Amino acid sequence: MARRGLNQRDLRAMHSMLSTVFFSYAFFLCCFARDTFTYPSGLIGNDGQETLVSEGERFELGFFTPEESTGSGRYLGIWYYKSNPRIVVWVANRNSPLLDDGAAFAITDDGNLQILDRRGTSYWSTELESTSNPAIADPKEGKFSFQLDEGGTRFVIFNDYTVHWVNGESSDFFSSERMPDGMTNFLSNTTGSVLSLNSSYTTLPPSDNNTRIRLDVEGELQYWNLDIYTNWSLQWMAPRDNCSVFNACGNFGSCNLYNMLACRCLPGFKPTSPESWRNGDFSGGCSRSSAVCGKNDTFLRLKMMRVGKQDNKFEVESETKCREECLNKCPCQAYSFVKGEINKQRDRQPSINMCLIWTDVLKDLQEEYSYGGPDLFVRADTELKAKSCKPCGINVIPYPLSTGSDCGDPMYLSFHCDNSTRKLSFKTQNGTYNVTTIDQDTRTFTIQDKDGDHCNSSTGGQMREFNLSLPFKMIDFKPRCDTVAGNLGSNISSQGVVDIVIGWEPPLEPVCTSSADCEDWRNSTCKNVTGNGKMRCHCNSNFQWDGMALSCVQGVTIASVIVLSSIFLYTCILMRKKAKRRGN
Repeated sequence: MARRGLNQRDLRAMHSMLSTVFFSYAFFLCCFARDTFTYPSGLIGNDGQETLVSEGERFELGFFTPEESTGSGRYLGIWYYKSNPRIVVWVANRNSPLLDDGAAFAITDDGNLQILDRRGTSYWSTELESTSNPAIADPKEGKFSFQLDEGGTRFVIFNDYTVHWVNGESSDFFSSERMPDGMTNFLSNTTGSVLSLNSSYTTLPPSDNNTRIRLDVEGELQYWNLDIYTNWSLQWMAPRDNCSVFNACGNFGSCNLYNMLACRCLPGFKPTSPESWRNGDFSGGCSRSSAVCGKNDTFLRLKMMRVGKQDNKFEVESETKCREECLNKCPCQAYSFVKGEINKQRDRQPSINMCLIWTDVLKDLQEEYSYGGPDLFVRADTELKAKSCKPCGINVIPYPLSTGSDCGDPMYLSFHCDNSTRKLSFKTQNGTYNVTTIDQDTRTFTIQDKDGDHCNSSTGGQMREFNLSLPFKMIDFKPRCDTVAGNLGSNISSQGVVDIVIGWEPPLEPVCTSSADCEDWRNSTCKNVTGNGKMRCHCNSNFQWDGMALSCVQGVTIASVIVLSSIFLYTCILMRKKAKRRGN
């Protein structure tokens, strides 16, 4: 490799232009002056024999062919000096690979950096936009880009023109994953003004120049650090999973990393496009099943949630006042009450309670969020059917499933709602398991068994016997032994998780103690017809119980069927006799 000196005038020109390139494409302006490039003639040929090496021997500039590429195209790029495999941090002609051996990289008379072929045709010049590569072996522009937003307060990854990830997108009192301080210092490229972005990560000193930032082909932003053994280690990345993608489940859709199907609609909502939802496309989100501000509106208490930034906030006296403000404001989608704390250093300073209001659509929702935050109360029209249990967190509990003696059917009392976490669990003889989904239409629900024995070689992926008694029965089980975080259709979780699908039989008539208990069940009367002492809302005459429809439906009884059949047979015999007489 040729390495030559450079006079001061050319050095200033080269350094000025390369600085612009570095900031736009590689974000490594924090490198010291000793890492400037030097070259005497301002020209590098496309023969692979000449490169520029920075004075600090940190970077190398020249033409290269990607190691994984099957083509012969060559690119001008900058990579870490002596890195093996080559770690490329910037590519100039990413959309125009060179096939001409006579091409060269030069500083032209007007001071611009250009790649020219032997005929003087320019393959590249400055002022290009930095984006991800569509493939590791293909340096051309990808569909992802990383930039500071127009307000200059947040970093954003775009997927074409759609927001893919936003740094610290959350409300004032709901925590959010943010970039490490060392990374924000790195990107600010200043020694004075640094973006005010809080972080729970270990910070790196701003002077540390053994770092690099990479936007990969899948839109993942990566922050790497060079250790004392000259090995690159990944310090941080975003989005770290598919629930970290901005608004992953669409408006009013909630994302949960630990569910087999990561996205589900909030109670009182349904998929905007059911077909797309079934196919694993959740971008359309969810829509209300009924108009907002209805007479049956209630608030669902959700814990450990991440949610987008609120639309309004103000001081209130109590949580009740905050709730009333949301009820009286239409549309108000949700509220959160943040109780103030007295300043311990100034005991006389009164606490300030804050009310957060969301009047626009709820977006970027995530359940069981590790960073937590205040409780979120979501407004929903969830009129409960007779004897139905109240929702538990985001789970709507349909009749006959029961979480207590005051709701549901006693035969289905196998569920428990934890009031502190708002998590729903299912109790069996084997143990207690977390309920992830309930599907009323198919009369099934899914629980999770985190016993790693399901996935070891000795069991062959077979699940142990699961003891269930009527009215429950196991429908299916789906081991996730090698699942990797990232697929919304079949998301994360730890190795050894098994999703068990359980169904329930249609219930008998509802239990009652008096006629008042049957008022919600039309055409029924509270009585004991079996003699076992148990009272139920039995259907009146000419009606029969339909456990699928959960109501008394008008129908034909068995006795009526027998009578009608007898009449029909008698009529047929009589007509046949008359026809025979006429023939005679």
